[in-house]
Amino acid sequence: MTMQAEATPPTEAPLPVEWRISETPVPYETAIAEMEARVAAIRAGTAPELVWLLEHPPLYTAGTSADPTDLTDPDRFPVFKTGRGGQYTYHGPGQRVAYVMLDLKRRTGGKPDVRHYVWQLEEWIIRTLAAMNVTGERRDGRVGIWVCRTDRNQPLREDKIAAIGVRIRQWVTFHGISLNVEPDLDHFAGIVPCGISEHGVTSLVDLGLPVTLADADAHLRQTFDGVFDGVLAE
Repeated sequence: MTMQAEATPPTEAPLPVEWRISETPVPYETAIAEMEARVAAIRAGTAPELVWLLEHPPLYTAGTSADPTDLTDPDRFPVFKTGRGGQYTYHGPGQRVAYVMLDLKRRTGGKPDVRHYVWQLEEWIIRTLAAMNVTGERRDGRVGIWVCRTDRNQPLREDKIAAIGVRIRQWVTFHGISLNVEPDLDHFAGIVPCGISEHGVTSLVDLGLPVTLADADAHLRQTFDGVFDGVLAE
């Protein structure tokens, strides 16, 4: 992950988190520009923290650790270099992207902990999945959230259901998570997702759940405060 952690003076407690849901896919460059502006406003104290739920048109993003050889079909979809940490990721319709813009310094009384913030993002996804009767798990050395599954006549395997990519500027977070609700899983074939070739990707619908983006949104909102308010033991 790429993180900028410049010292800043203590500020007042944050305003309540604002939630925004975009009903139509948002172009990637538009989303980045809006995140940049909002992060600056949060730092200036002129706007509240924001969780922005959206979809993108089909595209690939290259994080700061992306290996060019992992882009196996460069002409399939537009490719965007991005300041978030991580490697290649796919975004597209049917995938819920949550861009999370929080002021870690305000939230921790001046003692932000980036590792704990990443743990919170993971925990948020895990609790959201649990609300839909799906067991999501962390894996050492593998970014994101994974599910174990068995298909008929197939051995046990692990597939990735959610990705995490973080950037932090002066202790304000942006980028965030992506949860596969019902994307076209074939679209992941143009990259080695997050540099991991020995495991696949899945989605809630691929697991047999009749879940919509609206369902996922409701669970993301319901589980958010329990993870990001107060202190949680890892």
